[in-house]
Amino acid sequence: MLESFGFVADLRAATSGQAFPQCVFDHWALMAGDALDPCDKLGSLVCSIRKRKNCSSIEVPGLEKYYDKL
Repeated sequence: MLESFGFVADLRAATSGQAFPQCVFDHWALMAGDALDPCDKLGSLVCSIRKRKNCSSIEVPGLEKYYDKL
């Protein structure tokens, strides 16, 4: 999905506005790797999403943050 940004503008420019892309969802696929390791490909993807969404920290917080403290 990330690679498709800008495709519509390029396609319309190349065809003088006569072509329109149509996207159809195909499937979900699991990504291999460790989402908690920022050096891993999956971990870097998680960190980039957290950065884009302006989360309080780029790193995924530990489970102790979510424990009930009562």
